[in-house]
Amino acid sequence: MFKRVQTDIYRTDSAVSISGVTKTFAQWQRDNTGKGVVRNLIKPEKKVIKALDDVSFEIKRGEFVAYAGPNGAGKSTTMKLLSGMLLPTSGDIYVLSMSPQKQRRAIMRHLGVLFGNRTELWWDHPVIQSFEWKKVVWDIPEELYKKNLAMVTDLLDLGGLLKTFAREMSLGQRMRADLAMLLLHSPKLILLDEPTLGLDVVAKRQMIGFLKQLNEQDGTTIVVTSHDMDDLEEMAQRILLISNGRIAFDGDFEALRQELGCTKQMVYAYAANSLEEGLANLFTKWRD
Repeated sequence: MFKRVQTDIYRTDSAVSISGVTKTFAQWQRDNTGKGVVRNLIKPEKKVIKALDDVSFEIKRGEFVAYAGPNGAGKSTTMKLLSGMLLPTSGDIYVLSMSPQKQRRAIMRHLGVLFGNRTELWWDHPVIQSFEWKKVVWDIPEELYKKNLAMVTDLLDLGGLLKTFAREMSLGQRMRADLAMLLLHSPKLILLDEPTLGLDVVAKRQMIGFLKQLNEQDGTTIVVTSHDMDDLEEMAQRILLISNGRIAFDGDFEALRQELGCTKQMVYAYAANSLEEGLANLFTKWRD
């Protein structure tokens, strides 16, 4: 049903290169029954889970790529492997022509990572203090720091939030602040795991618009995961679809629709003074 694509990972214009990567995890099995507890003590049972199975793909510098799949497909595992948080069981990984296994520190100076369900902001401190902390710890030059701080403050509308405690911000505000912090050192590659998770419509639009601008104007390579295919199609030009730990599709969204047989699209536009009036007109038209 889907097509698999093999790639040559040794290219100078490559931002991400993964070749034959497999990642397995060991899970200890537990049984809370009387006999099960004794059995766990004498002969504990271990189950091997294969999160990634012979995965290969390449992402060129300057691409905006969507990485999609169901829960448990291997998306977050891939992100953690690229950032050096996990090591592969087998296979080769190169990020910006460097190995996350051997050169993680060097990679992190050019890499930005954001997980939608986590934050690097200091919870009980103003946002600007987290930014200043990163400047010192990452040894970001003063001129570059001031330039990037001004840029993210303006484009992400953070002017009124810099002196606000992270714990006092909404989810959308915190996500914008986390993205701003990620960009302070001018990363060449950004990995975003569910960046629009839980955001309202306005916050989501602002996030997507900023990411597209970052890719188009600055040429920043971006890899993003999400369960919202509409968001992914709006942001990215290419989609990698992963299923059961294997790459099932690699191409553009139109090619994916052709593969799945999804060739019909309906667009409805109706003049109205309010959202409620527009919905009422829509339902009336369908009944007629």
